[in-house]
This record gives sequence, structure tokens and C-alpha cells, in this order.
Amino acid sequence: MSLILPNLPYDKSAFGDFISAETFDYHHGKHHKAYVDKTNMLIADDTALSGASLIDVIDAAKKQGHKALFNNAAQIWNHSFYWKCLTPEQQAPTGKLKTMIDESFGSHDGMMAKLKEQAVGHFASGWAWLALDGDMLKITSLHDADTPVAYDIKPLLTIDLWEHAYYIDYRNARPNYVDALLNKAINWEFVAENLDGNGASRADQN
Repeated sequence: MSLILPNLPYDKSAFGDFISAETFDYHHGKHHKAYVDKTNMLIADDTALSGASLIDVIDAAKKQGHKALFNNAAQIWNHSFYWKCLTPEQQAPTGKLKTMIDESFGSHDGMMAKLKEQAVGHFASGWAWLALDGDMLKITSLHDADTPVAYDIKPLLTIDLWEHAYYIDYRNARPNYVDALLNKAINWEFVAENLDGNGASRADQN
């Protein structure tokens, strides 16, 4: 069974002009789709991966040192997770998530400042992540297609730092794109579900 391109969890015009429908046309409809198509092509003749989940493909590619397969499969996972991290309905952290943010970063504003600093300061392509590290939250970034599901890291939230994520709407102004996402588009309910173990996990991204 081939891997498939997941549908967006909202209409591509739902975010207005701060994430345009044209950006979704290219980002989801072309870039994300290309990763799916390439991964399916790379595993087409591999009987060991026939019908494997996306996570199994990522794990196998890492163990085998198959860079092309790892990059494309990991980009499928990262993008599928990223779409769920966004919502057109403005939200704020609550409950356990808010408490952990305050304990880990001092305040919501403190976390947002560190997340923006990490995302803007990351050199070249990659992903900024809010993750669970033991009993505390941490902010980090990974380069290119690298993904936390290849490590012992529990991802809660990501920001896509590849230029194709923002160039149509913001050109080279990554800080403006990061500000728009952090202030208007984060799905904090999904982040809280990940923290509680009810959101995206290693098992349900396939």
C-alpha cells in the first residue's frame, strides 16, 4: 500500500493573507506531494517496506543510511505534523500545557520569545520544535529534513523554516512569517493533545 498525501485539516483560504491559498497550493499541493511521490518511488521495489507505516520507513532509512529515503519520508512526517499545528482560530495555551510553559520558560511570552529566536536564528532550511524533554519543555531546531521521531524526542509543535513555507507571502522576511504563525495560527489544543499523548505520535503518522 502506497503512502498518501493527507488532506489539509482546514480550507486553504482559511488563514486569509497571512498564509495565502497560493502558499498552500505550492507548499501542500506540490512540495509535500513531491515528498510522498518520491518516497513511494523509493520503496516501490523494497518488499521489506511494502505496506510499512511511515514511521517504519523513516526508521529503516535511518538504520540503512539511505539518505534520500530518510529525507523524503521524514519530510512527509514533518509536514503532516506541521499542518496540524496550525489553525485559523486564534488560541492560547491552557491547563497543564500553560502550567508547564510557565515552569519551563517563566511565562507564555518567554516561551514565544525563545521559539521566535530559535526559528529566526536557525541557519538555512529546517524546523523549529517545541518538545517534551523529561518533565520540562524545551525548544530546539533540526536541519533540513531531520525529524524528532528519529530520536528519543517527543514533538509538541513545529514551525517549518524552509523558504517554500513562507516565500510567496513574506519573501525573505522569515521573522514576519514566524510572528504571524506564533501570534495568529498556533493550534494550542493540538499541542496540548501531544503533551497528553493523545495527539500525533510515532504510531499514527502513516
